[in-house]
Amino acid sequence: MKLAWRAAVAALILIGGIALAQAAPAQPAPSSASDKTASDKTASDKTSSDKATTAASTSQAGPEYVIGPEDALHIAVWREADLTASLPVRPDGKISLPLLDDVQAAGLTPKQLADSITEKLKKYVADPRVTVVVTQINSKRIYLVGEVLHVGATPMLPNMTVLQALSSAGLNQLPTRNAFMSCGPRTANSRSCR
Repeated sequence: MKLAWRAAVAALILIGGIALAQAAPAQPAPSSASDKTASDKTASDKTSSDKATTAASTSQAGPEYVIGPEDALHIAVWREADLTASLPVRPDGKISLPLLDDVQAAGLTPKQLADSITEKLKKYVADPRVTVVVTQINSKRIYLVGEVLHVGATPMLPNMTVLQALSSAGLNQLPTRNAFMSCGPRTANSRSCR
């Protein structure tokens, strides 16, 4: 009974943590006045978008993921190797880039951050093309306690289920059917439990 109680408490804490972590809504992307039409694109622009698509496919997060402190990012500026960097988001939510110094990253989606960096780079680079890829998600964590081998913080991946989180923490045994009891009202001489 004690094992079943601990497993049930661990599952409830895990479910609550996952619900809270996924409850943060993504902010809408700001509109950019410099959006180009399809007729403005050249053959070299197509190559750039192909590279951005390839980089985005290796991302750990989806397009609506909101960047948080301690996440790891790869920021690529097309044809500007000196401005391309892989770096973590600091605890204050900012990143440091050449020419731009500190840029707010936490609270933005990768697309919003790319748009923000693009606007700021226009002072220094003609027609900058920026791609932001989340390479590691470190800001979303859940905490597991109870009958698991690895108690403590575990990174929460997108679309992670409770069972996946428990198995990653080393749940050694799921409660059996007999571990849970359903008790009815007590009478003077008996107690009905199934």
